[in-house]
Amino acid sequence: MASACVSFKANAHFAITRRDHHRFGQDSAIWGERIKGSVNSGMCVNRMRKTKPAGVVSAVLTSNNAQESVGLQVSSFVRRRADPKNVAAVVLGGGPGTQLFPLTQRCATPAVPVGGCYRLIDIPMSNCINSGINKIFVLTQFNSASLNRHISYTYLGNGINFGDGFVEVLAATQTAGKTGKQWFQGTADAVRQFTWDAKNKSIDNVLILAGDHLYRMDYVDLVQSHVDRNADITISCAAVDDSRASDYGLVKVDGRGRIIQFSEKPKGLYLKEMQVNTSLIGLSPQDAVKSPYIASMGVYVFKTDVLLELLKLRYPTSNDFGSEIIPAALREHDVQAFFFRDYWEDIGTIKSFYNANLALTEENPKFKFYDPKTPIYTSPRFLPPTSAENCRIVNAIISHGCFLRSCTVQHSIVGVRSRLDRGVELQDTVMLGADDYQTESEIASLLAEGKVPIGIGRNTKIRNCIIDKNVKIGKDVIIMNKDGVQEADRPEEGFYIRSGITIIMEKATIEDGKII
Repeated sequence: MASACVSFKANAHFAITRRDHHRFGQDSAIWGERIKGSVNSGMCVNRMRKTKPAGVVSAVLTSNNAQESVGLQVSSFVRRRADPKNVAAVVLGGGPGTQLFPLTQRCATPAVPVGGCYRLIDIPMSNCINSGINKIFVLTQFNSASLNRHISYTYLGNGINFGDGFVEVLAATQTAGKTGKQWFQGTADAVRQFTWDAKNKSIDNVLILAGDHLYRMDYVDLVQSHVDRNADITISCAAVDDSRASDYGLVKVDGRGRIIQFSEKPKGLYLKEMQVNTSLIGLSPQDAVKSPYIASMGVYVFKTDVLLELLKLRYPTSNDFGSEIIPAALREHDVQAFFFRDYWEDIGTIKSFYNANLALTEENPKFKFYDPKTPIYTSPRFLPPTSAENCRIVNAIISHGCFLRSCTVQHSIVGVRSRLDRGVELQDTVMLGADDYQTESEIASLLAEGKVPIGIGRNTKIRNCIIDKNVKIGKDVIIMNKDGVQEADRPEEGFYIRSGITIIMEKATIEDGKII
């Protein structure tokens, strides 16, 4: 048992708000172990004495005047710890990936390489593993072959121990009946078609994750917040600025963290209406001015029975969480916000993909793959170390298995198995690498025949570019977009331009002397 002394004014009143939580006045509350220490003007716990096991709490309330002391019996409670073993994670494999085209021309968005040797799917998968969540479903549909292959090579064996858990790929399929003839119609519909899995495996909460975000999170913190508040749904949220706000679902919350308004990708006046004072969620006044919106990260926790009810019974024809399920659930369910204050980037466009990758090359990047306590896992390729002969490399990431000869690499990422020949200059470029090697004899034979091998040929200069996998770029090529073209489609020439960034298509061949 714990005793507490709480100061209050003569007109203060005591009210019951929710279950085991008691609230004083309008702005202060006792939330279990969260209130500690002493504050002169507010209510506080300033003396504590344990006489019973931790977790059982009661309080004695007094004012500064001993004659006004009032003893109240506070309901005892035991805090229920979130158990990751009772959580199932569902990673969404993404839709057609039109915003990342042409990188998604042959692969699903979560299978797109990032950081030199990883795939986007590795982020939520690693977060789950590091959080102790070992029941993971991956829902796939579009261009899923490479994604399925990567999951199989990386997470089904190879020393990763899931104990009594599993990783299961649930591919879109057609079944008997009228509704079974349709593919996934959206994020919610994808989960709906497989909700029987969560029900049959006695899961308390279902964690819904996107497969195209870059961040590191302990999901147990999110689930614990969900359990502490006894929420039906909890949405992980982050503050964002004006330039990105219209790309996300935006929320408003009340003083207790409950979401009271949700707007999916608002524009114009509707966007301005979603501005809030983000200093109230922990941002400094300066950062609050820069980031006046609260965005949904697309990371949700549902009570399993609530998820089944919403998808199967209440809204069986609603197909998307952000635009349909969540706004409708606000009217009938307790939807809480969990504020995430660490680095988070939605890799939803070519520009965000390009910037997020190059940001990894900074001296002190905001996101680091090499955290020893919470590593990001990926496929073990068993490649040799990179060989660099007489090269100049500045603020760059060079992946394993590369061969660099007398070249310059600056503020760039070079993916696995890449080959850069003599005189190559690579700047502000993301090179995704290759799936296979060509031997020295094969390269010599191709060059003798006037053909272009995989990699970048002699004296080629490349800037402001994304080079997709297995690309063949000849010698004396210049890729710089000197005219500053913002958008262009040249698939017959092997490239596109998006937001001023040149993207060389997968398996494209750029002949000797070409200028882009």
